[in-house]
Amino acid sequence: METKITVLEKPKLNNPILIEGLPGIGNVGRVAAGYLIDQTKAIKFAELHSSHFLPFVLVHDNSEIVLLKNEFYYLKGKKGGRDLIILIGDAQSLDQVGHYEIAEKIIDFVESLGCKEIYTLGGLGTGQLETNQQKVFGAVSSQKLKKKLEGYDVDFDVASKLGTIVGASGLLIGLGKLRGMNGVCLMGETAGFPIVTDPKSAESVLKVLMKILGMNLDLKALDQRVKEMEAFINKIEGLQRKAIDEMTKGVQKDVKDDLRYIG
Repeated sequence: METKITVLEKPKLNNPILIEGLPGIGNVGRVAAGYLIDQTKAIKFAELHSSHFLPFVLVHDNSEIVLLKNEFYYLKGKKGGRDLIILIGDAQSLDQVGHYEIAEKIIDFVESLGCKEIYTLGGLGTGQLETNQQKVFGAVSSQKLKKKLEGYDVDFDVASKLGTIVGASGLLIGLGKLRGMNGVCLMGETAGFPIVTDPKSAESVLKVLMKILGMNLDLKALDQRVKEMEAFINKIEGLQRKAIDEMTKGVQKDVKDDLRYIG
């Protein structure tokens, strides 16, 4: 198996927008997208499996074995409004080739559903614990889109703080641009420490995303939802880190460092 998407349902979508929130720095994107799915009761319609994920399975409390996966959900817009495709998952690729292969598969899939616009959600690590409201930084596929988003509390002075965006959050925007898709990466300011989930940063990103999409979302239950998610997220990250440590013994330290900063 390389990378495969299994379709569980074929929804008819109206000019859909892809919202990506995979695990990364502070798990900002994963928490934000997961909470969006929970609160809106979005419907799962496809799964992505890949041999580029780390080679282990999860064992649930009921002893059931489950492969690492990414999941696609859809949410119908109100009164003829645009629909959403929301992508979450257990993991990102272990290697560079896999990052590109998986991102291409995702782009192919959502393009076939009529998607022409992408919002990726992630974290921007500062190395410091943030006590106040975290900023949301943005990177865009075009200056025209940047101008459109002025007034939405997005700080576009990001180049001096971040030279690269590693992983799906950046690749989906870059590869989508080659297909004529508009793309925005929204990054919440976070400490960026390993295995530390940042709900405040996720809340900041969600607030900005909701303004852009014209949606209302009750964020009161976010802290409780994060507590429920943390044990599961930390379990996966702990297993991934242990596997990476084993696989990178004797390999350049840069490999491990790069994997820590997947956005």
